[in-house]
Amino acid sequence: MLRFLMGAAALLVAASAAQAGPVLDRVRQSNTVRCGVGGSLAGFSLPDSRGEWHGLDVDYCRAVATAVLGDPARVTFVPVTLQTRFTALSSGEIDILSRDTVMTYSRDVNLGITFVGVSFYTGTGVMVRRASGVARMDQLDGATICASQGGSNLPEVADFLRARNKPFTPLTFDRFAVVLEAFLAGRCDAVTAGAADLAGAVSVQVTNPRDYMVLPEVLSRDPYGPAVARGDAEWFSIARWTLFALIEAEERGVTRANAREMARTATDPALKRLLGTEDDLGGMLGLPRDWVVKVIEAVGNYGEVYDRNFGPDTPINLPRGQNNVVSRGGLHYGMPFR
Repeated sequence: MLRFLMGAAALLVAASAAQAGPVLDRVRQSNTVRCGVGGSLAGFSLPDSRGEWHGLDVDYCRAVATAVLGDPARVTFVPVTLQTRFTALSSGEIDILSRDTVMTYSRDVNLGITFVGVSFYTGTGVMVRRASGVARMDQLDGATICASQGGSNLPEVADFLRARNKPFTPLTFDRFAVVLEAFLAGRCDAVTAGAADLAGAVSVQVTNPRDYMVLPEVLSRDPYGPAVARGDAEWFSIARWTLFALIEAEERGVTRANAREMARTATDPALKRLLGTEDDLGGMLGLPRDWVVKVIEAVGNYGEVYDRNFGPDTPINLPRGQNNVVSRGGLHYGMPFR
């Protein structure tokens, strides 16, 4: 009886892994992941002068490509605006959306997409010129405020100011790069975006960063997360568990430098399952046993990804805070690999 049950379980796993959906099939047939990114935010997604892409959202897509295709370079980065991002995903123009996108109820249930998890915690912030004398958001009485069209930040600021009877004039543009240019050119008194987005902009994309400041208030709790279109459960699971693997690897001390060695020497059953040396969890998704090892070797664990794009050795130098793992006082923790 035990042999029968084990055999039946193995057949179920094999059947599940064999039933790839349309997106996963397309990714494998084309040998590339089309990743929708913002393309204008330092720390999240921004090409350098050579056209090489950098950022936390970028590294996540490279991790997914490694999991599915075995190569972090098998990604095509497709810039999408706040207005076009969801249409691009649901129409199949991109395979995964990985840009500064807040997970909300209406987006998750009403747009034909599904968020796979939280990759970054932030909230709505406002940046001003230091010379303006504005030190708090309630001092923006009568201000012209620049923002990206289709984002959630301007409505947050509007609610805050209207609740205090503070009039303001909104000025919106289709891309954050244009929003920032308008602010720097003096067309508005303040600019609103995610607080982390603004920290990246003032540190990397502004010529004289000391002339500007991000106000201390954060108006909302905004969980950024990657999303996929509905209709391909296998693709969703790969996207979700790749994110969880990055976080779980950090909590268990698995790094880019030691991943392969830890897979060889690990004795803890949970760590062995994560790294594929005990049970074939990868097989449930049609992935290699050591897919997590390959992902961590390619991009590092979540902490390494964060530090490479936001950490103390970058111009942004944004403290981890709530983006740390739970064991270090943050909000991130991986789900059990079992």
